[in-house]
Amino acid sequence: MFFMSDSNRVYIFDTTLRDGEQSPGVSLNAEEKLQIARQLVRLGVDVIEAGFPVSSPGDFRAVQAIARDVRGVTVAALARAEKPDIDTAWEAIRMADQPRIHTFIATSDIHLQHKLRMSREKVLETAEAAVKWAKGYTSDVEFSAEDASRSDPDFLCQVLETAINAGATVINIPDTVGYAAPDEFARLIREIRSRVRGIEKVILSVHCHDDLGLAVANSLAAVMAGANQVEGAINGIGERAGNASLEEVIMALHTRRDQFGKITRIRTQEIYRTSRLVSNLTGMVIQPNKAVVGRNAFAHESGIHQDGVLKERTTYEIMNPVMVGLSHSNLVLGKHSGRHAFRERLEELGYSLNPAELNKAFQSFKVLADRKKEVTDHDLEAIVEEEIRMVNPVYTLDYIHISSGSTVVPTATVGLLRGEEKLQEAACGNGPVDAICRAVDKVTGISCTLASWEIQAVTSGTDALGEVTLKITPDGKRFYVGRGISTDILEASTKAYVNAVNKLIWDSENGK
Repeated sequence: MFFMSDSNRVYIFDTTLRDGEQSPGVSLNAEEKLQIARQLVRLGVDVIEAGFPVSSPGDFRAVQAIARDVRGVTVAALARAEKPDIDTAWEAIRMADQPRIHTFIATSDIHLQHKLRMSREKVLETAEAAVKWAKGYTSDVEFSAEDASRSDPDFLCQVLETAINAGATVINIPDTVGYAAPDEFARLIREIRSRVRGIEKVILSVHCHDDLGLAVANSLAAVMAGANQVEGAINGIGERAGNASLEEVIMALHTRRDQFGKITRIRTQEIYRTSRLVSNLTGMVIQPNKAVVGRNAFAHESGIHQDGVLKERTTYEIMNPVMVGLSHSNLVLGKHSGRHAFRERLEELGYSLNPAELNKAFQSFKVLADRKKEVTDHDLEAIVEEEIRMVNPVYTLDYIHISSGSTVVPTATVGLLRGEEKLQEAACGNGPVDAICRAVDKVTGISCTLASWEIQAVTSGTDALGEVTLKITPDGKRFYVGRGISTDILEASTKAYVNAVNKLIWDSENGK
């Protein structure tokens, strides 16, 4: 557990793996969660909320794996204010370097009447009992008053004081449905600061949702009003419209330190890579105009803007792109580049690959370099993330043959490798992508429905890499994200579909 040693410090609580995974259509397996958790450690977050262990056996195992693997960071597990939830949460995180149990109960009359069907007295009793029970396991206990922003302030302060007296070390004020406005939310934080006895002894946290597009604004207003922990998710993913985007909160605090006067321990150069990893593994594509990490965040098309930036970057850029991990190296890689230059460039981009991963990535780089004159940093990022994303895939793509046109029935022949075994099937479809999916289904014996399919260019030009992100479902309930890259859209689609099938197999074999 940690306590505030610096009044200017803002703690960053990342809930990408818990609230972020609750985004519709997102389902991460344990290995993917572990990949993101390791990157969050590199980013420098203070707390990783690894999941909601009681929600499923798979989530329990993922939280447990993170608690055992990562060090130097607090690992939190969410639990309702119920003893079985808290017991399960502790069992999942007990091996963590710095374990935290995060328990919650709603405090608004809307939730009490229609969801909990509890009296205010019963909520007070339940909150106190839950914090005390959690405190029996760990000294670090966070208490959240769900729907705090729509709660009666008098009752809310009473609940918070009860939780502190019971042993809570972190008090969280959620704007659960994104209803608050910045000035209003700041007033609530100031009121809590002034009225709740013992609040000065704990960390005061906020967790804002983006239903009205105000999550980041509300979080920053809360910091100005005295909050010292901000909860959010990378890329702002989460329930409904999502959470506060942590990268936006972090860079706002960093860029406008003159206004906020606050610091974090975040290594901002890891922001872009973290954002890309979360996007790739969740299948949630980042909108081009997304602040800080969007493709257009540091792009300038206006002639006036271009002229200004060329003369002095700060005329139109308030942040240096290097600060968030975007590189503008002059090193050009092509088909004649060697392994040493390739490895050096990856290290500059923040990738540290073991020999096996480096060999796989280098071979893919050589194949791409034969197709393209120059290989860009974005190409390299796509190659590395493609090669190291799935551990020991059951199936890999060997080849595809496509027959398609306006006057023929689209037909795909797909060759897959299962270890040393070569498998091949052909199928017809409504289009070439449909034919590919059906052929892969015949090879694997797994029948899935293609729920979504998206493509975007990784780089520009006629020889650009295409990045296909798709989702498949075997039953309409479970969804698996697949991603593939290639200069050939149909090859990228095949890779993405096979990638998603491998994830489905992984989950089936691991009992998720």
